[in-house]
Amino acid sequence: MPIYPLKQLDPAAEATALYDEWLDEIRQQLEAGEDRWELCRRTLTGLFYPHHADANPQNLSLAARAALAQMDARNITLEPEYYAEVDEARFNERKPLLWMWQMFDRSPLGGNIHVGVRFRRTLAPFIFARVGRNFKAFHFVEFSYGYNMEVGDDVVVHRNVLLDDRGGIVLGNGVSISDYANIYSHTHSIVDQRDVSNLKTVIGDGVRITYHATVLAGTHVGDNAMVGAMALATKDVRPYHVNVGIPAKSVRVKPNAPAEVYKLTLRKDGEGAPAGTGAGED
Repeated sequence: MPIYPLKQLDPAAEATALYDEWLDEIRQQLEAGEDRWELCRRTLTGLFYPHHADANPQNLSLAARAALAQMDARNITLEPEYYAEVDEARFNERKPLLWMWQMFDRSPLGGNIHVGVRFRRTLAPFIFARVGRNFKAFHFVEFSYGYNMEVGDDVVVHRNVLLDDRGGIVLGNGVSISDYANIYSHTHSIVDQRDVSNLKTVIGDGVRITYHATVLAGTHVGDNAMVGAMALATKDVRPYHVNVGIPAKSVRVKPNAPAEVYKLTLRKDGEGAPAGTGAGED
């Protein structure tokens, strides 16, 4: 099977210098502890309505004033603010950055991979509980609180992914999450939807969560495992196993799995299971 490494692209030098200067300015302001609410308002106003940056609101139409008000995170509410267990102090510390993240993706710059990945990487250390090196998030990735996210090194999160960190999400080193995947860390009682359980969800090192897959709250996906396209992982996935379907079940063990993984699979699934297939029930 051919291997296709990603190409290295170099945007125009003038644009690269401009992006570098802008991102450095944002990073320096965050590191200096400047007012995040004002940073959000200035940044988003500049991206969406630069011609109104210094305008007197009283001279604008009501529609224009309402649109400008949306640039200030103090004037908006986000769904997690309604959750009963939200830590208001921790959330409010991050709210303007979460709003910057979401609105940046809707701006003219949002689809620019070169600047977008670096913009999100700039904000991530100030939103997450922990983030490792070389974090890469594409556009329209959303979180709940942010402060319950732990992210390892070399993690890639593709487009339109939902990371519900209400009960906590841990992403190990080298994790890849494909487009439109959903990872949850809270669940509702089937009797009373107000009865909520927050359960930490752990995605181990080297795991791939593929296209449109869903991982439910409290699930532990073992190291180097894979959840297949459109699969629904309702319970733990063993290391190096490939789980597919609804609900997701193991259909094979990766061929690069250590010998002890095969032995464990045989013991768990029974002597009748072919070595390395993971043919039994999870």
